[in-house]
Amino acid sequence: MNLSNGLKIDSDRKINPFNAILEDLLKEDIERFLETLDKALEPQKKYLTNTELEIYQRGKKLRPIMLLLSARLIQGEGKLSPKVIKAAVSLEMLHVATLIHDDIIDDALMRRGLESVNATRGTNTAILIGDMQFVQAIRCFVDAIDTESEMGLVKIVLDTAFQICAGELDEIHTDPNWDIATLKERYFEVIERKTAIMFGLACETGLALAGGRTRESRRIGFYGRRIGRAFQIMDDLFDFLHEEKDSGKIKGIDLEQKRLSLPIIYAMEELGPNHLVSKIIRSNKISTPQELKAGIEAIQNTMAYTKCYNDARHEAITALDYLDLFPKNKYRKALEEIAFYTVDRSF
Repeated sequence: MNLSNGLKIDSDRKINPFNAILEDLLKEDIERFLETLDKALEPQKKYLTNTELEIYQRGKKLRPIMLLLSARLIQGEGKLSPKVIKAAVSLEMLHVATLIHDDIIDDALMRRGLESVNATRGTNTAILIGDMQFVQAIRCFVDAIDTESEMGLVKIVLDTAFQICAGELDEIHTDPNWDIATLKERYFEVIERKTAIMFGLACETGLALAGGRTRESRRIGFYGRRIGRAFQIMDDLFDFLHEEKDSGKIKGIDLEQKRLSLPIIYAMEELGPNHLVSKIIRSNKISTPQELKAGIEAIQNTMAYTKCYNDARHEAITALDYLDLFPKNKYRKALEEIAFYTVDRSF
C-alpha cells in the first residue's frame, strides 16, 4: 500500500481550513511527509496488515500539520529541511503508537472507522505492533537531528512519551467515587499528559528545527498545548454527538466503558450521585443497553455540552495569545484558523 496517495480533502473549503492548508500552504510539504512516512514504514511492512497501514492513511494528520506550520511560521517560503519532514513523520508514528495502546487499554473495537489492531489480531500482537511504531518513531526522530544543540529535542520527545504513559496510568487509577472537584482536576491533568503535550511537542519541535530560538519554541509549544486541550474536550463531547459512521467509534462508548470524560463529569455534577449516570460510572456491574441508552439521553439533556464547549473555546482563545509575538503571515493565520476549527468542527 502506497501512503503517498494523499490525504482526503473535504469538499467545503470555507468550513474546514485544512482544505486550504493541504492544497495550498503545505501541498509540497505534505507530499514529502507522505513519501517519508512510506519509507519509514517500509522496514516493518511485512509485520503490518493492510488495515494497519490504512490507519496511517486516515486521520487529519493534525499534529504533523501543526509541526509544519510552526516551522513555516518563522521560515516562510522555501523548501523545508528534511529534518523537519522527518520530525513530522516521527510524531505521526508516535501518535499511532499511542492510539494502538489506547485501544488495547479500552478494549476498543474501532479506530478511524476501521477495526482496531487488538480486535483483529489480539492483545499480544497489538502490544508489539504498538511498541514497534514507538521505536520506529524515535529512530526516525533521531535521524532528523543533525546538530548538537538539537539533541535536547530527543530528550523532549522521550519526556513526552513518558508523560503520555503517566497520563494513561493516572486515567486508569482514577477513582469514580472521588468528589466532582477532584474528578475535574484529574481529568485536566490526564488530558494535559495524554493529548495536549503531543500537540505542544509538534509545535515546539517544528519551530526549533526550522531555526527558532528556545523562547520562541517554548511559546509556540504553549499554543499547541492549549489547542490539544481544546481538541480533547471536543473529542469527548463528540462521543455523545456523532454517530459511529462519522466518528469511527461507537456512540456513547465512554459511558459504556465508565471513562470519566468531561461531559460525564459535568452531567454527574448536575444530576447528582443517585442518578443513573452516576450509578453506571460508579458501579462494578456491566450496564444493560437500555441503561446506557437512558444514560446517554440524560447526559444530552444536561448543561454538560454547553460547559464543555465553553471550556474548549476558552482554551482555543487563550492559545491565540501565544501567537502574538510571531510574524503576521499566512502560516500564523492558518494556526489561528485551526484554533477556532478545533472547537467548531462538526458542532
